[in-house]
Amino acid sequence: MNAAALYRTLVRVILFAAATTIALWLLGQVYSAILLLLVALVLAVVINKPVGDLEQKGWKRGWASLAVFLAILLVIGLIAWIVVPKVNQQLQVLLENLLQYIEVVQKRLADWLDVIPGMEAPTKSSPGGLSGGLPSLSQALLRIGNISLSVLNVILLLIIIISMVVYAVVNPKPLATLYFSFFHPRQREPATKAFQEAAVMLSGWFKSNVIGGFIEAVATVIVLSLLGVPGAWVWGALALFAELIPKLGFYLMAVPPTLVALSISNATAIWVAVFFIVMDEVMGDVVMPQLRSNTMNIHPVPILFMVLAMGAAFGFVGILLATPLTAIFKAYYENFYERRLPEDPELPSRIMAIIHPKTSRQKENQQIG
Repeated sequence: MNAAALYRTLVRVILFAAATTIALWLLGQVYSAILLLLVALVLAVVINKPVGDLEQKGWKRGWASLAVFLAILLVIGLIAWIVVPKVNQQLQVLLENLLQYIEVVQKRLADWLDVIPGMEAPTKSSPGGLSGGLPSLSQALLRIGNISLSVLNVILLLIIIISMVVYAVVNPKPLATLYFSFFHPRQREPATKAFQEAAVMLSGWFKSNVIGGFIEAVATVIVLSLLGVPGAWVWGALALFAELIPKLGFYLMAVPPTLVALSISNATAIWVAVFFIVMDEVMGDVVMPQLRSNTMNIHPVPILFMVLAMGAAFGFVGILLATPLTAIFKAYYENFYERRLPEDPELPSRIMAIIHPKTSRQKENQQIG
């Protein structure tokens, strides 16, 4: 290789490295926007199904989209009219009595620890520690201002997400054209099948979570109200959204009300914990499998891995997107890789050999003997 060719190769390598570095830097700067785009696309795919069904029945796309969005707004408004006032009222009561709950729970936990040798609770801090931790007036005003800006940012982001969902549902053809432009014509058939399968799984995931979350929310409100646990409507609202987070959602909806119940009595806390454990088992083993009805035939291990990975990388939004992304990866993996593999008639026996290696070796020895 002469000096000129070596120089050109070196320049290309440097330019490629520089372009890659800039691209990764830009990706790091806008990853939150990409996550919001993914949220909007997932919602658009889910909403597109009822809109498409109406369109196939003869409705125009615009009228079908308007009907579906009005139905969604009607349902959200009805739920807000019924639930929000009660949740707000009970949330205020919880916040007013929060310090009292914390003191009672700490005392009960300290009494339990005193029974165990070497686990005695530490000595209490001197009086006035709480007042010493109160913020000054300027600090309080600064925090209020930061909270107001955060609320405005959330409202702005919600408006942007809703706008993206509306535009994607009302006029999906340009986005579909862009989607197919990423694939070679020979790959567009599996790309179509993968998208269809992903859409079915996403619709099943969303529908089953909404129904399952509603069942858990109603059961939580009824049982905690009967047990006299403060904030039953608040914990019911938390249970409604906890179903969106696989496995980890159980702890989010069960631990806070159990701690509040512990401030009432040990027996109440035990009954609350038993209720959440039984409800989680019934929902996870009986109700949710029937609701999902094979639309998301995914093993829990990759879902939990995605929850951990997306949560570590992107926080709460990443956790919410973990299950939909797992469904998307599964659909594209099966259509672009797995279905291209030649059939293996010995695959079941190979799987059993991995699961039961000792039994497999014994059979091989018997065949050799």
